[in-house]
Amino acid sequence: MSGVWMFNNGVFRLVENPAAEQSGGKPRKALVYLPTGQAVGSYRALEEILTALGWERYYHGDPDLFQFHRESSIDLISLPRDFKKFNSVYMYDIVVKNPNIFHVRDI
Repeated sequence: MSGVWMFNNGVFRLVENPAAEQSGGKPRKALVYLPTGQAVGSYRALEEILTALGWERYYHGDPDLFQFHRESSIDLISLPRDFKKFNSVYMYDIVVKNPNIFHVRDI
């Protein structure tokens, strides 16, 4: 267990990410493409990477989703169409389906 012990109102407690605690919010996450070490900042960049890895756009008719599938598997990556709603749940889904290619980090 790592973190920083903080004292507040007569109580000690362990804070794992003191910077996020002080900023008043949760730590933000970024999906990092490991071969380049760059954070994925848009769906355009993500689609380029996924296409190079063998993923194809899956057109299904739902205007709220952006989906990718791979012919060689039953895996399907579903993402919200609005990149602002792209959060760590979607990032970890990509990481699990592409081991050793992506990583999720706190920023």
